Amino acid sequence: MKKYSIPLLLLTMTIISSCSSTKTVAESNKTPFVWEGANVYFLMTDRFNNGDTSNDINFNRNKTTGKLRGFEGGDIKGISQKIDDGYFDKLGINAIWFTPVVEQIHDGVDEGTGLSYGFHGYWAKDWTNLDPNFGTKEDLATLVQKAHAHGIRIILDGVINHTGPVTPEDTVWPNDWVRTGPNCDYKSFENTTACTLVSNLPDVKTESNQAVALPPFLIEKWKKEGRYEQEMNELDAFFARTGYPRAPKYYIIKWLTDYIADYGVDGYRGDTVKHTDETVWADFKTQCDYAFATWKKNNPRKVLDNNPFYTIAEVYNYGISGGQDFDFGDKKINYFKNGFNNMINFEFKWDAQKDYEFIFSKYSDKLNNDLKGYSVLNYLSSHDDGGPFDANRTKTIESGTKLLLSPGLSQVYYGDESARSLVIQGTQGDATLRSFMNWEAIKSNPETQKTLLHWQKLGQFRKNHPSVGAGIHKQISAQPYTFSRTFSKGDFTDNVVVGLDLAIGTKELSVDSIFANGTLLKDAYSGKEVLVVNGKVTIDSEFDIVLLELKK
Repeated sequence: MKKYSIPLLLLTMTIISSCSSTKTVAESNKTPFVWEGANVYFLMTDRFNNGDTSNDINFNRNKTTGKLRGFEGGDIKGISQKIDDGYFDKLGINAIWFTPVVEQIHDGVDEGTGLSYGFHGYWAKDWTNLDPNFGTKEDLATLVQKAHAHGIRIILDGVINHTGPVTPEDTVWPNDWVRTGPNCDYKSFENTTACTLVSNLPDVKTESNQAVALPPFLIEKWKKEGRYEQEMNELDAFFARTGYPRAPKYYIIKWLTDYIADYGVDGYRGDTVKHTDETVWADFKTQCDYAFATWKKNNPRKVLDNNPFYTIAEVYNYGISGGQDFDFGDKKINYFKNGFNNMINFEFKWDAQKDYEFIFSKYSDKLNNDLKGYSVLNYLSSHDDGGPFDANRTKTIESGTKLLLSPGLSQVYYGDESARSLVIQGTQGDATLRSFMNWEAIKSNPETQKTLLHWQKLGQFRKNHPSVGAGIHKQISAQPYTFSRTFSKGDFTDNVVVGLDLAIGTKELSVDSIFANGTLLKDAYSGKEVLVVNGKVTIDSEFDIVLLELKK
């Protein structure tokens, strides 16, 4: 053994100590992932990118459909390819939500718009299996791994409210599982929950605690696929652990939370939440948390951080002005206290018609007071909102600025960033919102590329600064319009200053409320560096927007 002198040993220990301290400081300065400031990309699995053409047709789904009502080839591998390509990194995306990938009904139905298949993922036939049109469970495992390697969280879309429609090939579930009428009239809580959304969309009896047997068709299906024993053993273990009755909702909760325990997905968006009994979601969240903890325990080296499992509620027509409650007229429900961290904000597209300060100050106030501890997901277009903010894609720059700089979570619907058309001739209903992603325009159209670059710059700024979505907003100046966002969590602090609608060329902004004299800043939009002098910065750029951050 080699002997060291005391001074050399002390020097060595000092160096080691210094290195350890440096590492600790570096780690504490690392930007944490904060759900309340997340930049979420929402895509339709079948319409985003076709990564595997061999799975485009299954179950003889080859009938002629209405326009944009059939499968078009998008799949899980296609999403993974775009993660590999860095598409989401460049866009500043740190969470991806995609439409359900569970096995859909095998046949299609005519809803008066021509034949429709379950390309959208909301017509479940078997929650325990993936639809081969979307890919395999191995594909899903790979997707989650790739996303996590890029610091991107994965949000699955969970449907507990209904099964898929009844077709000659897809039988109705038993009467103790579902109701087939009446249709909802939305005039009361009961007439919103104990009813079917539309004709021929069997409604799961989520209010029931009655034990029911598995549907015979599902048992027969599992036996043909050679997994009956495994599925039954897992169900027995689940009900033994939880003590739940074998009611329909608890079967579905078990099946949905398996994807968390098996693959480590980070969140769920609950579909048609207000159409189910609210208590189902509290139980759902309990089992989501258990499944997430199980996955972390079994995969300690794959754990990204200490963030809890995240849940987002789609309660149609909920708006941030409603605070924590949703009013059915005869009953108010607080979904935040029934399993959800977040609710989709249907009000944002209307607020987006107002000026920046109206939006930013309103949302900062609501989120830091009425909704403190929770958040909302803002959007301007989606897969089923027939009245988007910018239907004709004439305000794509403004849309990006308002959405990505607003407090709360941002939902970038696939193609928002590239002006994918939302008006498709020959379509009926929501099909016009669901065209295939416009990759060709991104490659070749200068205007599309200009729009995309704007969304990329703002998206990266939001991703790099939790203060943008999760911080406190304060107006610095009305003219030129300048504001700050400040955020702190533990030892981490984040402060930025933003200027909008500025002069092209030279502009001066006051920043002394946030940055001290002599501080070197960077404009994340133009890439230029500036020094704070007399509480101000002067910057010369060809843009009317400035995104000021500390130069690192």
